Amino acid sequence: MKRLALLSLAALTALALGGCGNKEETATVADTEGIYVGVDGLTYQVQISRILNPASREDRWYLKGLPEGEEEPAEDEVWFAVFMRVENEGDDELEAVKDFKITDTQGTEFEPLELDTEVNPFAYEAGPVEPGELIPELNSPPSDNTIQGSLLLFKLTIESLGNRPLEFEIESARGGDGAIVDLDV
Repeated sequence: MKRLALLSLAALTALALGGCGNKEETATVADTEGIYVGVDGLTYQVQISRILNPASREDRWYLKGLPEGEEEPAEDEVWFAVFMRVENEGDDELEAVKDFKITDTQGTEFEPLELDTEVNPFAYEAGPVEPGELIPELNSPPSDNTIQGSLLLFKLTIESLGNRPLEFEIESARGGDGAIVDLDV
């Protein structure tokens, strides 16, 4: 009986100590999509990333509002979408990050294209996020579709798709820690 009590006490002590001291308050690195990361007080989550097919009815909507003069991808390029949501779980209005990039293992960097948000309702738009609010806004087209995220559109080289993992970087606007999410390609 004493031995059982001693083992129980040791197990409880180990559990209590295991939970102390090494918990990270806000994650800034995610090994895969779907993990929540924090930047500048907001919570970011990559819902999904994928190559877009311009021949797909759904994907054609994501390609609306391209910058004037933007050319179709060359033979060695593809449209690549990152769908993301942002949440303000705090008590103050906070500004959503506007600077993102994708980097491959060779150090090649890609920045998102600026989509016209008046033409493309799925396009990510940085701006103030009220406490308890989300990007995309609830009951909006990007919130109500199966992906439930706002679109950041990139043009990537096919070579870079092979140089994985691709890192999606969320850069702090306030000079704090940004975050990195490994994209599932």
